[in-house]
Amino acid sequence: MAKQPHLLVEEGDVHEIAIIPGDPGRVDRIADLCDDSELVAQNREYKVVNASYEGTDLTICSTGIGCPSAAIAVEELSRVGVETFLRCGTCGALQADMEVGDMVVATGAAKEEGTSKRYESVEYPAVPDYDALTELVGAAEDNDEEIHVGPIVSDDAFYNEDDEYVEDWNDANLLAVEMEAATVFSLARRKGLRAGAICTVDGNLVAGSQKGADSDDELPEKAKDNVERAIRITLNAVTSL
Repeated sequence: MAKQPHLLVEEGDVHEIAIIPGDPGRVDRIADLCDDSELVAQNREYKVVNASYEGTDLTICSTGIGCPSAAIAVEELSRVGVETFLRCGTCGALQADMEVGDMVVATGAAKEEGTSKRYESVEYPAVPDYDALTELVGAAEDNDEEIHVGPIVSDDAFYNEDDEYVEDWNDANLLAVEMEAATVFSLARRKGLRAGAICTVDGNLVAGSQKGADSDDELPEKAKDNVERAIRITLNAVTSL
């Protein structure tokens, strides 16, 4: 198969399991926790690195922000051999008892985005693969980590998540909002592949806080610490998948 036009990878360049953070900088954070790593390609928002963790080969690929760019990553990686996708990212909490730095493993994602709807009806579920879900939860439990497990929502409009939206999501007992999982889950299901997601809370929309609101940095310190813990959970899940 020809080299993919956005990720600039071809068959044989990547491994069967991929961790897909949004942030290209987080690719480096994940790679730093691996036993070894090698840059494969870098173009636009996409940075692709191959690595090994406790004897398991994996690929790390950033997706950028939002479902359209995440769909390109899943489409192109799946064409060259990736069979399992684990999103490791950040999210905004939608329940009052959730704190910055908490971690969420998604059991499904509401489709408040447009990309998955170009592939299928909104009524079709955006859900993770059972094995990916259970291995993420199991890896957290093995590390004695407390996590929230439940449904989230994927939204396109970061700056238009007004009180009406937040109240409705809160009433529906959705745990958090982020910007990629619904499309990642939907595309993986349609292709017969595996996908899961774990996200660290970087703000609480019910409490009126967004990431970066109280700091010059994008993430609060507690969220930064727990991003690394979420990465370790994800890497441990990789070894079981």
